[in-house]
Amino acid sequence: MSAEVFKKGLDLKHVVADELARDYHSDLVESIRSNDFTYCDGRVSIHLAEEFGFCYGVDRAVDYAYQTRKKFPKRTVYLTGEIIHNPHVNARLRSAGIRFLSDPSESTSQVIADDVVILPAFGVTIRELEHLTSAGCTLVDTTCGSVLNVWKNVRQYARDGYTAVIHGKVKHEETQATASQARVTDNGRYLIVLDRTEAELLCDYITEKEPLDTFQSHFHGACSTDFDPRQDLTRVGLANQTTMLMSESLEIGHLIRRAMITRYGEPAIHEHFQAFDTICSATQDRQDAIQSLLDKASLDLAIIVGGYNSSNTRNLAKICARKVATFHIAEPSCLTSALELRHLPPTTTPGTIVERVERNWLPDTGILSIGVSAGASTPDNIVGEVIFRLAELAK
Repeated sequence: MSAEVFKKGLDLKHVVADELARDYHSDLVESIRSNDFTYCDGRVSIHLAEEFGFCYGVDRAVDYAYQTRKKFPKRTVYLTGEIIHNPHVNARLRSAGIRFLSDPSESTSQVIADDVVILPAFGVTIRELEHLTSAGCTLVDTTCGSVLNVWKNVRQYARDGYTAVIHGKVKHEETQATASQARVTDNGRYLIVLDRTEAELLCDYITEKEPLDTFQSHFHGACSTDFDPRQDLTRVGLANQTTMLMSESLEIGHLIRRAMITRYGEPAIHEHFQAFDTICSATQDRQDAIQSLLDKASLDLAIIVGGYNSSNTRNLAKICARKVATFHIAEPSCLTSALELRHLPPTTTPGTIVERVERNWLPDTGILSIGVSAGASTPDNIVGEVIFRLAELAK
């Protein structure tokens, strides 16, 4: 059965609704929403960003996973990898008996026709999809619509003879899947740039300020295998991992456009550079909401909740850290005590996870104002537990 046919066949939403609510709902968070996103307890005021936590795409992916387990109780159900970047959600799916093909003990090669395989919200590479399709298994596609929109643009770039320059993290599942879409044609090419620094190096090569060997040594492993910058950087189209920082994606686009104008002249810019806005709207909403909170509230510190490998959560922490002391925590237990906290510093190099212990993080006297937000893969119950713990520690 094809993924599309099966998606239409999912009819167990009403069956899993209570289970989803039990696992992820928070009465405290609902109360805070109805109270102008503010919670007061003693000396502490906790201000919740007006957009946070589960987005539509994540909610849909988790819902499909629960329904799949119910629909096929006697069949082996796999996920190709983490359905979203949240340890609690993935642990819950494991406890339901869903196996992860990304685990060391599992392999895509073991999938047989009777198995069911869930494709995560990030999507999968074309090669992986082809392998699973050839196995004849039942596929449940939860790929986020925002990701599919990026893929559509990348495929069009390839057909029109443009190299896809993707703002993203090389090892991120979504970026790998997006890059594979550039290979829909024999001459499709891609290059992945992480940040402004890498974009500037790319632009220096385009404008002939950097030699070929410098470019090739830096971007080795971040481009298609047969990539030739002398040919493949004459016409480029910008795309991005949907959870990246919007302001940085726009800045990278401006840099590349300016470099193309310098090299080829402004009248010819449309022949050499294209760009589409492919940042996820939910990602942007959460970034806008945390910025709004920072602008209107006088905060003593901020707590950002979400998986350490969650790109959109890390970007929320990065935005917050520009203005206030910010701690990105993975779960409530990271709030060890009023004297000690475990967190991932916003300045941590992308792709690395090195948790740090922060001491004396919570002021012990005076009125306290704390901002809280959560990445798009963080459920309400975790946010509620964090808020309750903050209030408890501040007493």
